[in-house]
Amino acid sequence: MQQGTLMRKVKSKSWKKQRYFKLQEDCMTIWYQSKRTGKTESAFSISDVETVREGHQSEVLQSVAEEFPPERCFTIVFYGRRGNLDLIAGSAEEAQCWVQGLRQLIEPRSFPLILALVSRTWIRDWFQKADKNKDGRMNFKEVQRLLKMMNVDMNEDHALRLFQDADKSESGTLEGEEFVLFYKALTQREEVLSLFQEFSEDGKKLTLLELVDFLREEQLEDEGTEELAMELIDKYEPSETARARHVLSSDGFLMYLCSVEGSIFNPQHRVLWQDMSQPLCHYFISSSHNTYLIEDQIRGHSSIEGYIRALKRGCLCLEVDCWDGPNGEPMVYHGHTFTSKIPFREVVSTLGKTSWGNSSSPLPSMGTFPLSSHPQRQWGKTLLPHPLLCAERSWSCWPRAVQDPRGKVPWRCWVVQGASLSLTPQELKHKILLKAKKIGRLEDTLDGPGDEAPDVSDEDNGAEAEEERRRARTQHGSALQKDKETLAQALSDCVIYCKNVPFQGFQEARSHSRPSEISSLSEAKARKLIRDEGNEFVRHNAWQLTRVYPSGMRTDSSNYSPQEMWNVGCQIVALNFQTAGMEMDLCDGLFSQNGCCGYVLKPPFMRDKETLFNPNDPSSREGPGPTTLTIQVISGQQLPKVANSKEGAIIDPLVRVEVYGVPADQAHQETKYIENNGFNPRWDETLQFQLHVPELALIRFVVEDYDKTSRNDFVGQFTLAFANIKTGYRHIHLLSKDGTSIPPSSLFVHIRITE
Repeated sequence: MQQGTLMRKVKSKSWKKQRYFKLQEDCMTIWYQSKRTGKTESAFSISDVETVREGHQSEVLQSVAEEFPPERCFTIVFYGRRGNLDLIAGSAEEAQCWVQGLRQLIEPRSFPLILALVSRTWIRDWFQKADKNKDGRMNFKEVQRLLKMMNVDMNEDHALRLFQDADKSESGTLEGEEFVLFYKALTQREEVLSLFQEFSEDGKKLTLLELVDFLREEQLEDEGTEELAMELIDKYEPSETARARHVLSSDGFLMYLCSVEGSIFNPQHRVLWQDMSQPLCHYFISSSHNTYLIEDQIRGHSSIEGYIRALKRGCLCLEVDCWDGPNGEPMVYHGHTFTSKIPFREVVSTLGKTSWGNSSSPLPSMGTFPLSSHPQRQWGKTLLPHPLLCAERSWSCWPRAVQDPRGKVPWRCWVVQGASLSLTPQELKHKILLKAKKIGRLEDTLDGPGDEAPDVSDEDNGAEAEEERRRARTQHGSALQKDKETLAQALSDCVIYCKNVPFQGFQEARSHSRPSEISSLSEAKARKLIRDEGNEFVRHNAWQLTRVYPSGMRTDSSNYSPQEMWNVGCQIVALNFQTAGMEMDLCDGLFSQNGCCGYVLKPPFMRDKETLFNPNDPSSREGPGPTTLTIQVISGQQLPKVANSKEGAIIDPLVRVEVYGVPADQAHQETKYIENNGFNPRWDETLQFQLHVPELALIRFVVEDYDKTSRNDFVGQFTLAFANIKTGYRHIHLLSKDGTSIPPSSLFVHIRITE
């Protein structure tokens, strides 16, 4: 990577400033400074970067697309709510140098290197924060200040002892390697060292056989254990001499436990591991609601960034609400509100460039489009125009769209990329299907356009439908109206396997509906069906798609719990992705598996149309009895401070484990709180749960700062499906409230599962 490059930082079409960008020697920090003043303007850590996008993949860069070619443009996307950094390099070569270099640095494939870099950066950052007079040395008073900043309330005598042991020069200050020694003494993991010595005969190393014993007895690794032990030594042992002797030091042991292999999340489930040859209705599908909004539902900002973020997050169900705009051009926004607007053509262009960009497999996803437009011209052969199997992919340009013939009422449809209801995700990779109202039947698409009037959605009533048919019959004399109807018919013909129909009861659906049809339900309607007809709902979802969407009363873009909808097999459970919280934690937790492809295969008893399963009666599930999940919460490491806390404040952390699943499995337990220690708290407490339907269970680990006078403050969380848990001694790498990583904060636990 170049060590200093002059590039344009872009904030808007009119704001383009030249800045020098440079990667620091630690390979973990990038600063940029003004070309005019030479002053450093800002800096950021590589660990803050989520991804790097090439080309015009942001609203800002799209606004300057005519001025600068995509080969010179790229966007740095940060974790959390920090704004993107849009850059224009001087040449395509410079842009590629930065793009590829940044991607290599944020790629987690070389974990020991990244861990070492993060640790080095972490130590340096703390040193700089505590070195008040900036003389490159740290006296004991500055060390005491450092401990407060690091969430540590340590006895003064013990702190002085650590300080003096590290002060090899006896100068009364720490500098360079002396501070590293002090930091290592401060971060000594006694609980890990004790575990290491339990399996080490000499207490200094683990031989290959001793490591194999640990993997079998504690980690319950039962296949290829010797090969795995060799891989772990080669990968995580820092000493070349120890690697040559096939032994693992205590440092290497700790690096293994902190690695992907030592995580609570089964690494084999991080990749695409499930059967993708089932019908679409047999999968849970990552789905969003009003994807274009990045704030509230009334006055919020509409942005293509909402689509980019959702797609990059693995979301496969995207919604687009189109309304009449100036000069007949459709605009995307939340109708009858004060939300801002974005051109429909920008949305479809963004979807074309971004779709399938995050998944390890190019499998199906969904979104909303107006029936008055013709997306086939935009997506070309990628859009499935008739029932057939093919896997081509191409994009063509989007023409100027015309208005909806119904005026101000938006037509909605869903886009399913890669699969149909009777076909499979694997068979229709890279294909787009539309879910929408359809003029006529699927059979008419095979033989030619039908005469049937458009189906009505849940929101339409019979009188409105009749009025629509009357208007359609009486307005054929207008040439313009004919053009509009033709275009609507053309898009209707593209609705192949996802025809939108109103839900009129399970008996009606069994008698008259087809697997190629889909219904949408409000959260309240779905909740009532779950309560009154749980088993019928599960059976229905075994052969037909159901979409659930948030209540219209959720104007603040809050979310309902998706778990109760998943409990009956609802596939498309739409959430407001812009709103952080428990609900999105559950969504991220479920879809973080299977290569983050956005599809999770439902359990076998939810794919059987004759199933007896009812989530309200867990005994209806066929199979073994309840499963016992035992979690020993051992310790925490370098937990972050609560946002906006007072200077010098130290958290009192506790851990709460929450189980989400069928009603009988819903539970939570928590540890005691540890007073004044967010740096290395020890709990050593055991929590136990009985799971009647473990196949549907999600486990959420939450760390909070205890407050006896008010509500506890959130510190961090991690959520995963029960099926993805690895047993044994494991680290849980915590995430922030909006689902981003907060290294090096973690929990150390011991997991056991018994039936």
